[in-house]
Amino acid sequence: MNTTVLETSRSAVAGLDSILQYRRIAIAVGTDAPLSNCKTTISLLRYRGEHCVAVIDPAHRGKTTQEVYAVGGETPIVASIADVESPDAMFIGISPAGGAMPQSLRTTIGEGVQRGLDIISGLHEFLVEDDDLWQAAQQSGSRLIDVRRNLHRKTAGGIAFRDGCLRIHAVGHDCSVGKMVTMLELERGLKERQRNAKFLATGQTGIMVVGNGVPVDCVVSDFVNGAVENLVRQNEEHDILLIEGQGSITHPAFSAVTLGLLHGCAPQGLILCYEAGRPHVKGMPHVALKSLQHYRELYEALASARSPAQVIGIAMNGRNLTAEQAEIEKREVQEQLGLPVCDVYRDGPGLLVDAVLQMQERSGS
Repeated sequence: MNTTVLETSRSAVAGLDSILQYRRIAIAVGTDAPLSNCKTTISLLRYRGEHCVAVIDPAHRGKTTQEVYAVGGETPIVASIADVESPDAMFIGISPAGGAMPQSLRTTIGEGVQRGLDIISGLHEFLVEDDDLWQAAQQSGSRLIDVRRNLHRKTAGGIAFRDGCLRIHAVGHDCSVGKMVTMLELERGLKERQRNAKFLATGQTGIMVVGNGVPVDCVVSDFVNGAVENLVRQNEEHDILLIEGQGSITHPAFSAVTLGLLHGCAPQGLILCYEAGRPHVKGMPHVALKSLQHYRELYEALASARSPAQVIGIAMNGRNLTAEQAEIEKREVQEQLGLPVCDVYRDGPGLLVDAVLQMQERSGS
C-alpha cells in the first residue's frame, strides 16, 4: 500500500519508474472478459508471474489462471480484491477495442483505490481524468498510473544511430499475432548466449512487463517517429535492440503507428510475424490479408526509405494448428520465402536468435 503524498496536479505524467517495484500484483479484468481482450493479463502472468498473486474475475472465481489462460500455474482467480492477501498494486489486465473501461472493472478499480492500492492501467480511458477515482485516490493515498499518458512532443531528426547498435524490429501481417512475445523471447534467447540485447516496449503491455517504453498508439501522430527515435537513442549503448512492433502496415485502423515505428527506429533487421490460418484482418472479415511475400516486400521498401532494412526471419503464431500441421506450415513458408521460420511458443526463439547473430556478424557490429 502506498501512503506517500500524491501530486496535486493531474497534468503530471508519473509512475513508470515504480512499475517494476511491485511484488504482489492483483490483476483486474472485470467480469468474464473475452480471452481476446486479456493479452495484458496473459503477458503479466508469463513474464512477471512470480509477482502476480491473483486475477480478479468473479465469473471464473475458484479456478486457476492455468485453467482459464493456459499460463500462470496455480495462481488463483478470485471474486474481489478483498480475496487477495496483502496486494501492493492492482494492474488492469485487459486491452479492449478502443481502450474503454467496462463498468464491472470500474467497480473493482474503485475498491482497490479505497484500499489505497496503486492502480496501473494501460487503457485509453485515463484513470486520472475520472473525477470520482481521482478524489478517492487523493484521500486513500492510491497512485493512479496511466501508462499510455505521455508528453512526447518532439519530431524525429533522422540522424544516424551509433555504429555497432543493431536494431531488430518486429512487424506483422496483422495486429495481435505475437510481435511482443516474439521480441521478449528473442531477448531471452540472446541473453542466454551472453549477448548485450535489450527489448524496447512500444505498447502498454510491454511497458507493464519491463517498466518503461513508449506507448506509440497514444502519442500525437506528428511525434510518433520522434518518440521512438528518442527511445532508441536512450538505449543505443546496447549491441542489439529489439523493438516491439504495433499494428500492421496495411491495417485500415492502425497503419499509422506501424509506419511511425519503422521510420523512428530505422531497423536493419525485421522479424515478420504472422498467425497461420488467419484469413482476414482481426475484427474485419471484409478485409482479406495478403501474402507473406507481399508484406515482406512492403515492409522492406517502407523501412528502407530511411535506412536499408531487410526481413531476416519469420515468427509464426501456430496457436490454431496441431504440432504436425505447424511443422508442415513452417516448412512450406521457409521454402516460399527462403527464410528461417520459428514458432517461439512451441519451439523457442533459437532460429531467430541465429538470424540476428548472423546479421550482426555481416554488419560487423
